[in-house]
Amino acid sequence: MEFTMKPFILTLLSATLLAALQPASSASTGDWQASIAPETAQTELQTLYNGLRAAHYDVFAHRSEDEYDTRFDTLYASLKQPLSRFELAIELQKFTAFGNVAHARIDFPGEVYEAFRAAGGRSFPLYLRFVDGHAFIAENYSGVSELSVGDEIISIDGISMTDWLQRTAAHVSADTSYMAGALLEFSFARYLWVELGERDSFQLRLKRDGLISDPLTIPARTRAEMQAVSANAPQVFALDAATREATMLTDEIAYLRPGPFYNFEDPDNVWDPTAFIRFVDTSFETFFSEDAETLIIDLRDNPGGDNSFSDPIIAWIADEPFRFASKFLIRSSDEAATSNQRRLEASNDPTGGVSALLARAFAATPRGETFEFEIPWVQPRHDKRFEGEVYILVNRHSYSNATTTAAIFQDYGWGIIAGEKTSDMATTYGAMESFTLPETGLVVGFPKAHIIRPSGDPVSDCVTPDLFIPTPIVPSGEDVVLNSLVSVISDM
Repeated sequence: MEFTMKPFILTLLSATLLAALQPASSASTGDWQASIAPETAQTELQTLYNGLRAAHYDVFAHRSEDEYDTRFDTLYASLKQPLSRFELAIELQKFTAFGNVAHARIDFPGEVYEAFRAAGGRSFPLYLRFVDGHAFIAENYSGVSELSVGDEIISIDGISMTDWLQRTAAHVSADTSYMAGALLEFSFARYLWVELGERDSFQLRLKRDGLISDPLTIPARTRAEMQAVSANAPQVFALDAATREATMLTDEIAYLRPGPFYNFEDPDNVWDPTAFIRFVDTSFETFFSEDAETLIIDLRDNPGGDNSFSDPIIAWIADEPFRFASKFLIRSSDEAATSNQRRLEASNDPTGGVSALLARAFAATPRGETFEFEIPWVQPRHDKRFEGEVYILVNRHSYSNATTTAAIFQDYGWGIIAGEKTSDMATTYGAMESFTLPETGLVVGFPKAHIIRPSGDPVSDCVTPDLFIPTPIVPSGEDVVLNSLVSVISDM
């Protein structure tokens, strides 16, 4: 079967997906150390708030208008001294993140932190795992043997981790504290740097086996020093987000790890699914030839991508037409229409594709009102399909279209979701567009749409597993989660 559907989610969600493919940095350009006068900073804040109120699908979804107005007044009054462009970007992102919507954000100026690290800047040498508001050491590159992976950090420099989590999470656009914690697992060190500046060392208090330690000082480390520690560390199992794998785990259990839902192997044709579809089709034909009775689809640590990649997998299993959302509601605004027009003008499609349809809808819908955009149905395969039991493995780092794919399997009843809860949302405010602040050039992303999962549940929530298998904090030499699922299936 040949799939020729154009990347539909890609067009609707392009800003989100493209951001996911880039290293942490801002789309904004310019001198980050340029001085911004207080009056200019206040004007940019006002423009930011006006833009969010006009363009965001619901800027007050998770914060009341009174709360946001109070935050605006407080920040506006505090902008009395000149700031660097970097410092203002940090403050305006924290204001945007206050709304607790992941797809409303000013991306972190990653090139500033990268320049600091490349020049030998020292940083916090630990990666953390956040569980229910507690911070555990997940990776230790300090070179200090008194630290162990799995130790809980109670405080840093005399400040409780509860406070540090609140301070660093304020920088992160996230719908929930669970999502914020998942994102901070990659970015805690840089936000600690934003809060404290460069430090020579950090004083920790740890908790192990119920006992709290005396203060322990660890050095801040350069990138080269952390790499040296890593090179000498024992090997442990770690998921590789880029792996595409299809194999038989047992005589009856097939395993498919599709990897990202975009063509990372060919950056010039990143949204061309041709080779990926060949991989998927070959995988299923192999599963049939091996008489597989059960299939595990592993979406853990999957960054997502486009449905032109995921739909062919689902079509091998689906027994009826499907789509990724029951409703796709879009707010009409000048900001969204302008952003869509830029994409339309850059398109090589003579028909304009989805962007042309959106342009007509924006033109027909008064600003501030919403319209429903019809999502096309995807047909299942009619020649052959996999009819055995299907399990979908997810974790807190299953993002974007990986979360959407899991929700499709769950809502249509085609698969059992296993693993841990996703941090990304199945029903969400998304489909990012952007506008630019005129004086500083800072790019503001915002969600133009309310995307309702296939079940029709309008409440923003993660994909919750039917079969919970926790991800261990302390890694071992094997894939504990996958092995646990295989044991559960084999014992049935």
